[in-house]
Amino acid sequence: MMVPNTRLITATGLVTLLLAGLVVARPESLTLAAAGLVLFSVLALLDFFLGYEFFNDLKIEIPEALYLSKDQPGEIKIQVQKENHPSRKLKVGLALPPEVRSLVTELCVELKEAGRATTLSWPIRAEQRGIYTLDTCFLEVPSPLGFWALRRRRPIRLTIHVYPALQKERKTLAALFMRKAMGVHLQRQIGKGREFEQLREYQSGDSFDDIHWKATAKRGKPITKVYQIERTQELYLLIDASRLSARSSLFGSETENREKTPEAGAPIIERFVTAALVLGMTAKRQGDLFGMLTFSNRVQSFLKAQNNAVHYDACRKLLYLMQAQAVAPDFDEVFTFIRNRIRRRALLIFLTNLDDPVLAEGFIKNIDLIGRHHLILVNMLRPGIARPLFSNPEVEKADDLYRELGGHLLWSQLRETAKILQRHGVRFNLLENENLCVELIAQYLSVKQRQLL
Repeated sequence: MMVPNTRLITATGLVTLLLAGLVVARPESLTLAAAGLVLFSVLALLDFFLGYEFFNDLKIEIPEALYLSKDQPGEIKIQVQKENHPSRKLKVGLALPPEVRSLVTELCVELKEAGRATTLSWPIRAEQRGIYTLDTCFLEVPSPLGFWALRRRRPIRLTIHVYPALQKERKTLAALFMRKAMGVHLQRQIGKGREFEQLREYQSGDSFDDIHWKATAKRGKPITKVYQIERTQELYLLIDASRLSARSSLFGSETENREKTPEAGAPIIERFVTAALVLGMTAKRQGDLFGMLTFSNRVQSFLKAQNNAVHYDACRKLLYLMQAQAVAPDFDEVFTFIRNRIRRRALLIFLTNLDDPVLAEGFIKNIDLIGRHHLILVNMLRPGIARPLFSNPEVEKADDLYRELGGHLLWSQLRETAKILQRHGVRFNLLENENLCVELIAQYLSVKQRQLL
């Protein structure tokens, strides 16, 4: 593609005026003026064709993958190289997706030394997690005489992986494993475990419950079963990606409409994704099998619990692409799916929203399908308004009183849901937004240390 430069427009105007003036002054020079105009046109066309040869041996190299953290600065490295060329200014442009912002619209580089690669840095900042692809690079170079701006597209293949920002969570995680996290206490492992190890002869002090009666009958003497503590356990994180997860994590609080930090008012689903990444890192460090299930009005995805690099890459890719759907969750289908697909006893950690009475009723109605076979922990971000009456001293007018009363009713409803779930052997927790990751890890480590599975 060619675009006339200002120089061509200016030169055309000047030549036309000069030749027109010549014809007016000397009418017999019309042929000479026409020849001059044709010569100028040929010169402009020759400049165009010579300029396009510039792209023949021009090389553009961009890395195939780029990894960024959400709301953190990053840059795309572009390497430009040409074997033979006169000194020329090259403009480079990229068609960035809307989720990736940049203050730069184009980059310019002066190619002075033939055969030497020049590296350009394109600053960017990703505003939303996900995986994005760049497939086109735009190039522009002036023709040798500067009459034309010659443009060309070059196909590229750059995949931008945008992670949730985990800087704060990583610091918390490090403190947790160093036993410095406030409110988290490591416990020694208790119990004899549930995983069968071997048979041996009965020893004084062995429980009669551990006697293997068939082996005792065959050998004619008491034989005891020996169990070992399970070092590898199955952990599944079940994430609710339905309509309520699209709400702000500050939903119902006085600071909902105030911008504090980029992650403060993020949707609930973003907090769930961050917690899933941190919990996966912890399970990998502990050597347990980590699996995931995401659901809305159906089961969207399921990754069976494993512990290897390929599996964790699949988990991360699933989390980067997950978005909340404008539908209600179908707990009947979710629990039926779990009952059929997860056979081994496992720790199931739900990240969901039960502040809707209809959804809470559906959850409780179906919990017995899996409650007796698995250990279940249900977690929900506490709505900012849900708290006991008179717990907020900053009540100044009637509207504040009505808001606090509504928050008290919601808090009472959630407490009642917790009591009902407790009767079904399920623990329900209301977690603070800033403590979500720490609390989840503390729950997981507590279950592991106490051998509750």
